[in-house]
Amino acid sequence: MDVNQQTVKFTQMKEGSFDDYQLLHGFEQGYSKKTAERVLQHLLGLEDSFTGYKISRLEHALQSASRAWRDGAGEEMTVAALLHDLGDTLAPENHGEMAAALLRPYVSEKTYWIVKHHGVFQGYYFFHHLGGDRNARDRYKDHEYYQACADFCENWDQNSFDPDYDSLPLDFFEPMVKRIFDREPFGDHAN
Repeated sequence: MDVNQQTVKFTQMKEGSFDDYQLLHGFEQGYSKKTAERVLQHLLGLEDSFTGYKISRLEHALQSASRAWRDGAGEEMTVAALLHDLGDTLAPENHGEMAAALLRPYVSEKTYWIVKHHGVFQGYYFFHHLGGDRNARDRYKDHEYYQACADFCENWDQNSFDPDYDSLPLDFFEPMVKRIFDREPFGDHAN
């Protein structure tokens, strides 16, 4: 640790002063402003993630985002398509929830819900091959975003494992990712 770096005076949070928390707040704001850079760096790590598919997880993300963009989905949903499987490496059993939590402060409730639930909707295409219920998604049948999530999976997720698809490069999406993460956090779901 740099001895010249400013630090708080406390060793227990309950002992912290106004000045301590102002100092921390300043550091946290600076760190927060670099979230997009860290997200993009983590996304690059998907290039070497587990295999079995004909393409890498990074290429799947690029294909999903390319399809969304080309369909006119807009930046927010395109970034959601790019990042929807970002949790695969750290939370394979609930990767959608992890990706949704990352996006939640910066995207609409609809986008958050789609990313959070896309795993069970994607299961429509394979759960029955593994002894599961391909219609598990139907527990959300009456939800206002049911069809949007089904469309997300049909149009941009389940079909994005093609080694011959002409994906847009990551640097095409980088400015979009930065704009989404530069947004002021949305009101009631910012934290």
